[in-house]
Amino acid sequence: MTLPDAPVRLGVSSCLLGERVRFDGGHKRDQFLVGLLGRFVEWVPVCPELESGMGSPREALRLTLRHTALRLVTAKTGQDHTAGMRQYAAKRLEELAGERLCGFVLKKDSPTCGLERVRVYNPSGVPTRSGRGLFAAALAERFPLLPLEEEGRLNDPRLRENFVERIFAYDRLTRLFDGRWTPGDLVRFHTAHKMTLLAHVPDAYRRLGQMVARGKSMRPPALERDYMTLFMETLQVIATPRRQVNVLQHMLGHLKDALDAMSRHELLEVISAYAAGHVPLVVPITLMRHHVRRCDIVYLAGQIYLDPHPAELMLRNHV
Repeated sequence: MTLPDAPVRLGVSSCLLGERVRFDGGHKRDQFLVGLLGRFVEWVPVCPELESGMGSPREALRLTLRHTALRLVTAKTGQDHTAGMRQYAAKRLEELAGERLCGFVLKKDSPTCGLERVRVYNPSGVPTRSGRGLFAAALAERFPLLPLEEEGRLNDPRLRENFVERIFAYDRLTRLFDGRWTPGDLVRFHTAHKMTLLAHVPDAYRRLGQMVARGKSMRPPALERDYMTLFMETLQVIATPRRQVNVLQHMLGHLKDALDAMSRHELLEVISAYAAGHVPLVVPITLMRHHVRRCDIVYLAGQIYLDPHPAELMLRNHV
């Protein structure tokens, strides 16, 4: 993968970078984020609690239900920080709108940053995992297409690969629309992402293609909005092994006249081994990329699917 000239910028809960901003004065440094992904992105750290005026260490916070309203309160003394957090979030998110973020990694279980299954306490003090942190909720509402994930979920290889694929795709998409783009530019972008889209939602390539074909009859802002929305929603769907196999076989069809019988058989065997779960996705992808370059198949060489993110991250070694 060729990295963009400017680094991909990601928001992140500050504690995940090792900053001592948590309620107990500690941190939750995440090795994947700091040690590996951090080599390819530029972090924009955010700590809603500290930045909204709370110190560190501080009394722990929790989400509670009071008269059906969700409140952010201190766990022991019950001091209500809901209004202050919402005021802070509105201001901070407007600042982040100018940071050109391509994703955000949030701290799981946090009453401010947790993205899902955050504890919410009822009036009797009994918790249910049904909430979302106040800052995370405001972030998702303000930037509905921005790739968001919790650091805990990134321990799942498929979720990790999907999230990283989405942040680099979001970067390419926003770079396209940030410039003086033409319908032809969008056609080229769409064509380069055909195999990627087929791996996630096969019908999405056709639907997006119809949108592109109507491009000249649509106002550019509407086309940009509609294409971005469906494109990013499509990539959010996890690419299953079955769909990956379909894409690999589809690519093999473009190679059939260029490959000798032995090479074609070898590639089919490797695809079958992946389908059976005997080898990871990186194995058929690597062999496919080799034949695409050796045979100089220009259309396939231009497919983002073959290089959606830096190979050094080794994401396809585990899916």
